[in-house]
Amino acid sequence: MPVAIYPGTFDPITNGHSDLITRAAKLFDKVIVAIAANPGKSPKFTLSERVELASLVIKDIDNVEIREFDTLLVHFARECNADVILRGLRAVSDFEYEFQLAGMNRRLAPGVETMFLTPAEQFSYISSSLVREIAALGGDVSEFVHPAVAAALQKRLRG
Repeated sequence: MPVAIYPGTFDPITNGHSDLITRAAKLFDKVIVAIAANPGKSPKFTLSERVELASLVIKDIDNVEIREFDTLLVHFARECNADVILRGLRAVSDFEYEFQLAGMNRRLAPGVETMFLTPAEQFSYISSSLVREIAALGGDVSEFVHPAVAAALQKRLRG
């Protein structure tokens, strides 16, 4: 089975992300969770903090590796010998953007395929930005993220 790369900012990693990672780990020999530096998004957590949180969340999945990157995704995919770029689709609204990315990635790296997975129904509405907003306003995010992520959010956003 091929190697898959699951890229994202993961600011923070959510239960939706971990659901996709867990399911992808059953489909591929190796899954690389590629955490983008992406300073243009002004992440709440540093790159090293996002890597640390993701590592905590998926620590029990043997064939998953966490790596950070700050290059063009297709270059990083080639560097990792990835055959597949894995992307999550929560809703129809995600599709247009993801379809455009998949087309561009195919053009830049014809040998790397894009595969879309949808999260389990109970995670389909979760996004990192919504989780950050709820946490910043004092809401309980414990059903949307791992306990370590919830604690880190509380510490970072509420003091």
